[in-house]
Amino acid sequence: AAIGALAQRWEREKALVARIGELRAQLRGERPGEIGAARLLALKDELAALQGEAPLSPLEVDAQAVAGIVAGWTGIPLGKMLKDEIRTVLTLEGALRERVLGQDHVIAAVAQRVRTARASLDDPDKPQAVFLFTGPSGTGKTETALALADLLYGGGRKLVTINMSEYQEAHSVAGLKGSPPGYVGYGEGGVLTEAVRRQPYSVVLLDEAEKAHPDVLELFFQVFDKGVLDDAEGREVDFRNTIIIATSNLGSGAMMAACLNRTAQGLPAPAALEELVRPQLVAHFKPALLGRLKVLPFYPLNDAVLAEIIALKLARIGARIARNHQAQFSHDAGLVDAVLARCTEVDSGARNVDQILNGSLLPAIADAVLARMAEGEPIASIRVSANKQGQFKYAIK
Repeated sequence: AAIGALAQRWEREKALVARIGELRAQLRGERPGEIGAARLLALKDELAALQGEAPLSPLEVDAQAVAGIVAGWTGIPLGKMLKDEIRTVLTLEGALRERVLGQDHVIAAVAQRVRTARASLDDPDKPQAVFLFTGPSGTGKTETALALADLLYGGGRKLVTINMSEYQEAHSVAGLKGSPPGYVGYGEGGVLTEAVRRQPYSVVLLDEAEKAHPDVLELFFQVFDKGVLDDAEGREVDFRNTIIIATSNLGSGAMMAACLNRTAQGLPAPAALEELVRPQLVAHFKPALLGRLKVLPFYPLNDAVLAEIIALKLARIGARIARNHQAQFSHDAGLVDAVLARCTEVDSGARNVDQILNGSLLPAIADAVLARMAEGEPIASIRVSANKQGQFKYAIK
């Protein structure tokens, strides 16, 4: 009986929505009169009274209607989705600090910018945020972008990475927005516009922006100012729900010299660090571009921060082993120091750590694990240690 009543109500709502649509079409074609406007208002009132708080056939397909459909598909109540999004934004700073170490000033600025945008207090016709991350390699610039995509948009696949070193010629701008009519590649879409058209809710990473031709960078003026960009086919691509991050290594030498052999308490203030790199930024980028970007310098990583990063990455390895092999992973206290001692490339930062773990530690573990799997023997635990010479030792049970 309840289903029958709902079906009848849905039919009545659908009929009213159709009549309102027809009347609207009639009124558009002629000068609206009092009778027609009054009739339209009466129909809307009748529909509102019938629908109550839970319309079955919405008059307008708005964000609330779409969210309601998604809630029906996923089984997650609409209110919970909205509350979870707000909670994610409010706790964003803490979540980012767990993934990006040694850059608290950057995390605080990024989180504040996102909160302002999500509270609908900023210009709605611009991207959610536009940043320029500058500093040495391996300091967390890319990791911050990846973490934002993961936390705000649901996963690393929501990170659109554009290698700007591939756009060093003025004509290469066609690669970003698509080839013009009559040229090879017309209709295939641009790397940038096609990616954002398909994923309008994403983080766009413009990696090594200083290597792009100035004419290519001017393409982004429209994106930063209006939140949209027309591709080569004339389609408007919406960037208003994206976070755009440009990265640059400009000023890295000066930053490393200013931070060399200093403790965390003795480092220059973020504002002083920005002033330090600004002359190099101004010499390379046009003032009109810099004026549209929030510049955030990343500190070079000292040994204490690198040690924390090593411990964090080892914990992630342990989590993967537990998830994929149901085995416990552990290591002795000297392993972190042994990995740190191998980080000899000063200007590579945390990328040193990835190279050591992926190139030395993990391959040996993989060989041992595969040997046990080939024999059909279960794996209960994996322990890694380092001897006095810094060589890795493994014990698998």
